[in-house]
Amino acid sequence: MTSTDFYPAKKLTTFYPPQRTLMGPGPSDTHPRVLTALARPTLGHLDPVFTDMMEELKSLLRYAFQTKNLMTFPVSGPGSVGMEMCFVNMITPGDKVIVCRNGVFGSRMLENVERCGGVAVVVENKWGEPVDPQKVEDALKQNPDTRIVAFVHAETSTGALSDAKTLCEIAHLHNCLTIVDTVTSLGGSPLKVDEWKIDAIYSGSQKCLSCPPGLSPVSFSERVIDLVKSRKVKVQSWFMDLNLLLGYWGDTRTYHHTAPTNALYGLHEALVMLYEEGLEHAWARHQRNHKALKAGLETLGTKYLVDEKYRLPQLNSVYVPDGIDEKEVRLKLLAEYNLEIGAGLGDFAGKIWRFGLMGYSSKIENVMLCLNALETVFAHMSKKVDIGVAEAAAHRVYEANPLSAVPKKA
Repeated sequence: MTSTDFYPAKKLTTFYPPQRTLMGPGPSDTHPRVLTALARPTLGHLDPVFTDMMEELKSLLRYAFQTKNLMTFPVSGPGSVGMEMCFVNMITPGDKVIVCRNGVFGSRMLENVERCGGVAVVVENKWGEPVDPQKVEDALKQNPDTRIVAFVHAETSTGALSDAKTLCEIAHLHNCLTIVDTVTSLGGSPLKVDEWKIDAIYSGSQKCLSCPPGLSPVSFSERVIDLVKSRKVKVQSWFMDLNLLLGYWGDTRTYHHTAPTNALYGLHEALVMLYEEGLEHAWARHQRNHKALKAGLETLGTKYLVDEKYRLPQLNSVYVPDGIDEKEVRLKLLAEYNLEIGAGLGDFAGKIWRFGLMGYSSKIENVMLCLNALETVFAHMSKKVDIGVAEAAAHRVYEANPLSAVPKKA
C-alpha cells in the first residue's frame, strides 16, 4: 500500500462557502468587524499582550451579563460545554436537582444531571410556554433537600422566555443555587445576573453576539466558587474543572489549555460592538425588528406558537399555514434567496418554522428580505398572497417605533 492509496476520490480545492443570510435559530450572521478580528495575527495564549486582552474580554462580558462576578469568562467550546461546566462543577453524586423542562434544552439539562450522578426532579411545562413559577415552588416544597434549580431562560426550540428573576427568588428562598441557560437571550433580551441573583449562567457566542460558534460565555457567583473549592469529590471533567480554570482566567495565568486565541479576538470585538451600541439599545433593536417581522408574517396567515407576553423577539416560532409544505419552503428560501430559516424540533418537527433575528442578523433589510421571499415562494406554491402587503405592514411598524427614541451608549 502506497501513500497514493489514501488520496481523496476527487480533486480537492479551497472551500468557499456561499454567502447566506442566517435567520434560523443560530448561528446568526457574523459581523464584518468580527470576521476582520478573526484574521489578525495569532498570539501565544500566554503572551502578555494576549492576557491583557483577556482582562478586557472579562470586563466586557461582565457588562453583557450585568454582573461583577470575578469568574466571568468564555469557555473554549460551544454553549453545550458551558452548560456542562456548570453541572459538573456544582453537582456531586446524590445531589438533588430540580430541572425545569419546557423544550429541548431543558432535556439537555436533565441529561447532564443524570450523567453527574445527581437525582433529578423534573418540573414539566408545556412546550411553547414559560416555566411556571408555582410548579417550581411546589416541587421545592415537596423536595426540601433540593440543592440546585436549573432552567432555560430563553428556550431556543420554541421561542419562549421564562421569568428568570422570579425563578431565582423562589430557588433562593429554599436555599438552592441556580443554573440558568441564556444561550439565546444574552445580548438580545434583558438579562441582569446580579440584580436577579443568578448563581451560574452560560451562553453562546453564535446567537445575539454575532460571533462564530465555538465559545461559551459563563459567569459564577462567589457562592458557586466557594462550593467548588470545598468539594470533597473531584470534578468529573478535567477540562471543565473550575478549580483548574481559576488559575488560567484568574491572576496567575497558570497554563491550562491552548486557548483559541483568534476566536477570542472575535468575541472581544463582538462585545466591544455591544458596548458601543449599549445593552438597552440592542434589546430595543431586537424588539423593534421582531414587531415588524410579526406584522408581516401575520399578513401571510401565520400564527405564533408562544403567547405574546412570553415571546422571544430574537426567536420567532410560527405555525406553518395550512396547505404549505414547510420543508419545501425552507429549501426554496435557501436555494433561491440564500436565506436560512429553522425547522421545528421534537413534537414541533414539520409543524413550525423558527425565524431568528439575532445580533447582526436583526436588521431591517433582513426582515424585508424574509417577508418578500416568503410572499414569492407562497405565491409559487399557489397560496393566495397579495404581493407587497407583508413588507408594507412591517414598514408601518418601523415608522411607528423609531429606534432613535432609545439612546445609544455615549
